[in-house]
Amino acid sequence: MTLLPLDPDQLLTTTRAVRRRLDFSRPVPAELIRECVAIALQAPSASNVVTMGFVVVTDAVKRRAIGALYQDVYTAYKASPGYAGRQLPEDPERALQQGRVARSADYLGEHLGEAPALVIAVNEGANREQALAGMGSVLPAMWSFMLAARARGLGTAWTSMHRAREQEVAELLGIPYDTVVQAVLSPLAFAKGTDFKPALRPDPEEVTHWEVW
Repeated sequence: MTLLPLDPDQLLTTTRAVRRRLDFSRPVPAELIRECVAIALQAPSASNVVTMGFVVVTDAVKRRAIGALYQDVYTAYKASPGYAGRQLPEDPERALQQGRVARSADYLGEHLGEAPALVIAVNEGANREQALAGMGSVLPAMWSFMLAARARGLGTAWTSMHRAREQEVAELLGIPYDTVVQAVLSPLAFAKGTDFKPALRPDPEEVTHWEVW
């Protein structure tokens, strides 16, 4: 597949959480997903040992079941003080952006299970404690997966909310709960359009500490 004409900086700054612009009507070819996984496996991993993995769910019944669990968790989150729609900065422009993020997240909360594919990034260990300790390997791998997806015109959205019901998801998909930890869940679909832009972020000097804190 032809890649989008994005230079490295554009790819890194415009790989956004895609929710309302996911095309639920188009299936994602398995070969594209394999390409994204191949790129993800080039990410840094502790001791150069591959412990990360990807569970790809395309079965409609399983997707709907995961979507229902996610919606339950999201409903509780939306009622909590930490809900994105309540985190409104004083800066009007950033407040507008935060409102858009909240509305977009609300949409995914209701429609996650409709995405043509769901991708769960996992980490494996000899036991659950070891699998959790190795999260530093699976997280960069999942980000690389998302960058690769963006370059191919696919949309993703980083979520981990489903981990509140992780054991139920594990049972649904046959994931060994005692040795495999689920790190990130993302919908995967072709994006409606490719014109994503960088988000508003603080000036680097606001978050950079030179020499000492």
